Amino acid sequence: MSGTFLLWLLFIILIIVFIWLFFYFIPLGLWFSAVFARVYVPIGQLIGMRIRKVPPSIIINALVSATKAGLHLKTDELEAHYLAGGNVRSVVNALISADKANINLDFKAATAIDLAGRNVLEAVQMSVNPKVINTPAVTAVAKDGIQLICKARVTVRANIRQLVGGAGEETVLARVGEGIVSSIGSAASHKEVLENPDSISRVVLEKGLDAGTAFEILSIDIADIDVGKNIGAVLQMDQANADKNIAQARAEERRAMAVALEQEMKAKAQEARAKVIEAEVQIPLAMAEAFRSGNLGIMDYYRMRNIEADTQMRDSISKSTDSSAKKS
Repeated sequence: MSGTFLLWLLFIILIIVFIWLFFYFIPLGLWFSAVFARVYVPIGQLIGMRIRKVPPSIIINALVSATKAGLHLKTDELEAHYLAGGNVRSVVNALISADKANINLDFKAATAIDLAGRNVLEAVQMSVNPKVINTPAVTAVAKDGIQLICKARVTVRANIRQLVGGAGEETVLARVGEGIVSSIGSAASHKEVLENPDSISRVVLEKGLDAGTAFEILSIDIADIDVGKNIGAVLQMDQANADKNIAQARAEERRAMAVALEQEMKAKAQEARAKVIEAEVQIPLAMAEAFRSGNLGIMDYYRMRNIEADTQMRDSISKSTDSSAKKS
């Protein structure tokens, strides 16, 4: 009795497994939905999707949506895009939105945009409804040296033809910032910019900043302009301080050279005095040698002393005469 029960239980389990496998590989519900939506997909193709590990629900639902919207897509194309790692639902919704908005977008271009990592549906929506990008504060200096801090709002629209390989928002913001700096820097006075902020927009738009980007710039509006520092005065003060430091350094260099020259002259004077003292020391020795050799007599010595005394007396008289003349 127990053996028969086990056999029946095993048979029922096998039947359940068979039914599950049957409906897994043959999604009859999807097939009936496709048929009633007038999308004819062979059951064998649905089985092939299961074998290729492609969810039939994603392909069939996308195909039904496209057919109801009047688009003619092929099942093989949708499968290929899914197997390539693309978002089938996003591509189909983008194609439907583009068709309703009269935007020229084919399946090949939409799949290329999607595989490039961009949201193709968001791009189509941005083509219909432009996006506003707020730039960070851009600092620039006019020719009169006054700093201006500017903020702008950039209205852009997605360029479907440039989405693959085109630059993103960061490039647009960088180019707009560069254009603002160039426009303010070319102004003769900061007052001109404050009086006519739209001049910045005109100059920036004329530069064609959206070239090579995934966007088309529609307008650039200056949201706010603030006056910053007087950069010209700051630079002049810095230059004056630098000139003063250079002058002080040069004066210190000249002073050091003068001190070194003075020390050198003192050293030379001391050396000369040492030589004089050395020569004076040699005089008595020479005189003694002259006495011993008989070249100098005692009378010659006294005569030389008298001459020295007479010379000293004349020097003293001349010095006293000069001093009295100066006092008178």
